[in-house]
Amino acid sequence: MIKVRAPRKLVADINVVPYIDVMLVLLVVFMITAPMMTQGLQVDLPKTTSQPIVTDEEPVVITVKKDGNYFINVGETQQTSSSLENVSGHVQRIKRNAPETLFLVEGDTEVPYGRVIELMAMLQGAGIERLGLVTEPPEPTGR
Repeated sequence: MIKVRAPRKLVADINVVPYIDVMLVLLVVFMITAPMMTQGLQVDLPKTTSQPIVTDEEPVVITVKKDGNYFINVGETQQTSSSLENVSGHVQRIKRNAPETLFLVEGDTEVPYGRVIELMAMLQGAGIERLGLVTEPPEPTGR
């Protein structure tokens, strides 16, 4: 006598355990790498109320540290400390390649006012028309 087996039922469940493992690994990776992704230099920006600048393109950020050194930041590349003449050369090269580039000036609160004005005068002398200052919003007052 031949035994006839009943056909097996297909299991329609999805095993989600491997997906959860992958998600947890990705979460840990992003938590570790996110703090490293911040760009720019650490400066103590002045606090004021102002409207945010909305732009689709990546601006060029020029930073004046409290020791008076200038740094220029274009996208992912961070330049080292340089003089105003070197920054001027970089600015003119950028202006020649992309005339509509937005330039932002970050100045530490302890930087003498004259250093920031020298930088802005150099930028205007180089023909930069789109120029802005970077500030932080003031701390909310607790009432």
